[in-house]
Amino acid sequence: MTAFGEMLRRLRTEQGKSLSDLSRLVHYSKGYLSNVELGKKPATEEMARACDLALNARGELVAVAHLDHAALRDAIPWQTADLLHRIQASDTTPGTLDSLHATVSELCCEYPYRDAAELRTEAHGWLDQVAKLLRKPVGLRQHSELLVAAGWLALLVGCLEYDLGMRVAAESTRTAARQLGDEAGHHEIVGWTYEMSAWFALTQGRYRDVVTVAQAGQRAGAGHTVEVQLLAQEAKARARMRDTSGLTASLERGRELLGRVPQPERTDHHFVVDPSKWDFYAMDVSRLAGDDVRAEQHAEIVLAEGIMPGGTERSPMRMTEARLTLAAVASRRGDLEQAVGLGISALNSNRRSLPSLLMVSGELDNELRRRYPSEPAAAEYHEALRALR
Repeated sequence: MTAFGEMLRRLRTEQGKSLSDLSRLVHYSKGYLSNVELGKKPATEEMARACDLALNARGELVAVAHLDHAALRDAIPWQTADLLHRIQASDTTPGTLDSLHATVSELCCEYPYRDAAELRTEAHGWLDQVAKLLRKPVGLRQHSELLVAAGWLALLVGCLEYDLGMRVAAESTRTAARQLGDEAGHHEIVGWTYEMSAWFALTQGRYRDVVTVAQAGQRAGAGHTVEVQLLAQEAKARARMRDTSGLTASLERGRELLGRVPQPERTDHHFVVDPSKWDFYAMDVSRLAGDDVRAEQHAEIVLAEGIMPGGTERSPMRMTEARLTLAAVASRRGDLEQAVGLGISALNSNRRSLPSLLMVSGELDNELRRRYPSEPAAAEYHEALRALR
């Protein structure tokens, strides 16, 4: 039994509630709740929050759920050693492939907070192991499964390389991921390669290219949540092109698609688009459109949802952009001190995507220099930004 399962059962029984009672309150099936209590299934963040509210646990259930997830991560080195042994022995049984996919998924879930260079090294090591297996004779199904695993790993490595400012390497890795996705017939992987291309173009100021690539990617990845992310990239580009009608249409289409998407079990997976990400997308567009009220509202939501119990940041890169958004709003309201304080705080984030950070922080710099050309505080932020480059 997990710590969460044990606490859930204790609180439920102390309050005289049956599993059926709890099921009606939280809208999860009785069977699923029973499996969670017994430790047979993990508690998702959303499920933990729903149970915490229903049982008035004051955040204790949410905190315990996070501790359980941390404990699972601690066990991964042992699982990794065993999996590497089986891969080196050319074992491509269904169990080994399932373990490989679980490892790849976990690495993708570590993207938002883990050191980019460190994670890239580990993911690259796994990619190398899968590549060795692909050079050996295996069955068609196993070959396809290995291509898919390699495709996701290549996507992850490419994103990390771009975060680190390695443009040429990131584009080469993205191209390799596209080839793997095409060979495996995996439309979702192919769609994400378009999304990466749109992201690269956005942070390099090639806004018309963003729109072209995003629209092509929406066709390639139709039916998958990457379509939503592509619409978000298109909206961001249109906002920077001052195309108000176009960005509104992109946002509305994305919101409509998200409304049809079931809540995923792991919202921290980098290549999963869940409803909570929409505030992040809308925040950027609202800031650029000059809608300070909405920009501030979305930024506050992003910051609130990015903090885990105990104060740890689960999504520092999103939170960095939220702080820059609030800094832009403060600048427009005449509060230079708050704007600069938030801006410098954002620049000091440990986990960052350098191209994205330079784009948004540069936009704040332009705002401050235009509004406060002679103020030392604005110059202080400018110098901090120059040091980052």
